[in-house]
Amino acid sequence: MIDDSPMATAPGLVPAGARVVRVTTGATWSEGPLWLPELGVLRWSDIPCNRILEVDPRDGELRVYRDEVEFTNGRTFDLDGVVVQCSHGRRAVERETDGVVTTVVDSWNGHRLNSPNDVVVASDGSIWFTDPPYGIVQPHEGHPGEREYGGNFVFRVDPADGTVHAMIQDIEEPNGLAFSPDESVLYVTDTSVALRTDGSGNHHIVAYDVATDFTCTARGVFTVIEPGVADGIRVDEQGRVWSSSADSVQIFAPDGVLLGRIPVPEIIGNLCFGGPNGTTLFIAASTSIYSIETTTRDAARREVAA
Repeated sequence: MIDDSPMATAPGLVPAGARVVRVTTGATWSEGPLWLPELGVLRWSDIPCNRILEVDPRDGELRVYRDEVEFTNGRTFDLDGVVVQCSHGRRAVERETDGVVTTVVDSWNGHRLNSPNDVVVASDGSIWFTDPPYGIVQPHEGHPGEREYGGNFVFRVDPADGTVHAMIQDIEEPNGLAFSPDESVLYVTDTSVALRTDGSGNHHIVAYDVATDFTCTARGVFTVIEPGVADGIRVDEQGRVWSSSADSVQIFAPDGVLLGRIPVPEIIGNLCFGGPNGTTLFIAASTSIYSIETTTRDAARREVAA
């Protein structure tokens, strides 16, 4: 327990008196958390150390699941319950089962991807992922390289034939993404300010209307995250957006109104819902994993045991 942690100011979103708990620590930069309901553990990436970690919240022991993993980042489940993950090092989206990794996609229009960062799977089985340059411009998060297709896009992999389509091309550096409960809105974070020293760039979330043909039309900026950036995000079953920032998890109503904050003592990379009932919020923040109980669950509900 973080005994001196400030109380969450999120009325109705966390139980009265709830505080942030540090589940485990010992990473360098924590990212890509995913609750594995069949095992009762949280899996996440320690990107600079090039390893995948796991923890059982009941004992808090940090365990190395795999190392030399080519700088994996975000992960989720496909409709069959198989882990889909992003690899900075292989510049690919992959499926991983019991340590066996297969490539889903690593190119578009004959050009290598940049460094897939975060991924979601829609109810039709399509895989959506962001492709910023972080793994090819930061040696501690991948391998030096060039942006071969000249941009940073959000892609969709068609579940029927595996074709790859660039759905969003107007965000400077897309990072986290999440669908609304009915998948009519896709939220995408832009973190282009992260690697700049002159104060330029973005640290906001953009909302896109998703048509029946999957065309994405920007509604505009959903919200600006301060301090820090909206690295990873989740949407709960009521359509509220839970976002990372430099000092707290920030929660927004579907209209962008700030509903509350959950202070965390380290910079947050990403977050996910999980636990036995799906109501535990796990927070991957710099060196540690934190958790807090909530009154809601993930919109997709794939991290809850049947």
